[in-house]
Parts: sequence; C-alpha cells; structure tokens
Amino acid sequence: MNIETPPTEKPYDKAEGERRGLIIVNTGDGKGKSTAAFGLALRAHGRGKKVMIYQFMKVPSARFGEHRVFEQLGVPVEGLGDGFSWKSQDLEHSAQLARDGWQKAKAAILSGEWFMVTLDEITYPLIYGWMPLDDVLETLKNRPKEVTVVLTGRRCPQEIIDLADTVTEMGMVKHAFQAGIPAQRGIED
Repeated sequence: MNIETPPTEKPYDKAEGERRGLIIVNTGDGKGKSTAAFGLALRAHGRGKKVMIYQFMKVPSARFGEHRVFEQLGVPVEGLGDGFSWKSQDLEHSAQLARDGWQKAKAAILSGEWFMVTLDEITYPLIYGWMPLDDVLETLKNRPKEVTVVLTGRRCPQEIIDLADTVTEMGMVKHAFQAGIPAQRGIED
C-alpha cells in the first residue's frame, strides 16, 4: 500500500450548469449495479423526493431484502418479469412481460410525477431483443427535464451509454461464487 498525503485544496471547481434530471447507468460484470441504484433511491427518498423502482427481471411477488425495506419506507418497487431467462418456461411470455413493463416505466418517466425512476436490469430485455432500444432512447431524450432515470444491467447498449450523463462500469476483481461459496441472503438478494 502506498501512503498518500490528503489534499489540502479542493480538487475541483463548482459546476456552473443548471440542475436537471440525469441519466445514470450502472453496468459491467462486477457486483453492485443494483445496489448502487438502490442507494441513489434511498438518498433521493431521504430528501423527500418521489422514487419509483421497476425491476425488469424480478417477478411481481419477489420478496428480496430490498423489497422488504423499500416497502417499510413507502418506496414503490414493481417486478415486471418472470425471473431470469434460464428459469423461464416461455421466453415469448418473458419478452411480452418486458414490453408491457416498459410501457409502465415509460409512462412513469414521461409523467413527470417522479423525481427518480430506476430501471433495474433493463439491459437484459434490451440485449435479448425483447424491447425496442429506439423507444427507450426516445423516452430518455424526451423525458421531463427534472426526471432522473437510473438504468442497471450488464452489457448496456452503447447508444444508452452515449446518451447518459454518468456511467459507472462495475468491474469484477474477485467473486465468492468462483470459490464455490453460494449466494448469501442479505448480500445477493
């Protein structure tokens, strides 16, 4: 480890632009994409802002840890899918759920009712060809200027990355699963 001297001067100047909604993308093969998005949702909710979370791969009846705490806090979370593709009994049904879910999410974004709309795991139905990328791009471009949209998932389409204001790529350095350790409740759910 290298020891560093802490900065004694502010390392940046204050931004001069206008405050507005952002497009934020968390992508990559590492852990933490959804977790980071949920952290933003908590931060916004803590400031009294209205937040809506859509999960494109989770079933509506999902009761993972995030669902339980968001329910306690009064933050709406809606599962739009039927689980991961390898668990699906009917991929066309999964695709239709994604398209129907997108219509709900699109309406929420364009309504201007929400400060933040999170589209968790939206990249999967996009890269599987289940949803039209052009419609997502148009919606992001034409959303009310105060609406922030957070998108998560691996292999985010470059067109969304190009449009986004902030993009973080989570890189996996090491994962417990590789050592044969199964998923842990409270960590990966």
